[in-house]
Amino acid sequence: MPSFRIGVAADLLGVSVDTVRRWADEGRLRVTRTSGGHRVIDGADLARFATSLAAADSPEPIVGQSARNRFPGIVTRVVKDKVAAQVEIQAGPHRLVSLMTREAADELELVPGVLAIAAVKATNVVVEIPSDGQW
Repeated sequence: MPSFRIGVAADLLGVSVDTVRRWADEGRLRVTRTSGGHRVIDGADLARFATSLAAADSPEPIVGQSARNRFPGIVTRVVKDKVAAQVEIQAGPHRLVSLMTREAADELELVPGVLAIAAVKATNVVVEIPSDGQW
């Protein structure tokens, strides 16, 4: 199972390194130390924590920016049947869901805790700006 250093975890969660350290010091996020003394977080633990953070956040209003097409994140859930797979990725505050063949998910060895990039290509992308120009 993969594990991630504090800096990578911070990028995946969309927060600062200091925030991840504080969460670890408070016991909210379990970390272990490598033989060299570096703090690391188990990938599955990070995936659960990312999911809980996203569930706690209320959606923010649209503010007038369009997201880029590549979202690095961590796999938080994989549901497979005989033919298809549903893969959820938490990329900072964004939850992305991909439907793919089971074969593709198996070949990529997608399980919670794996680092992945969601590359989005859409034929229709809606960009919204709030009517009052405020949050």
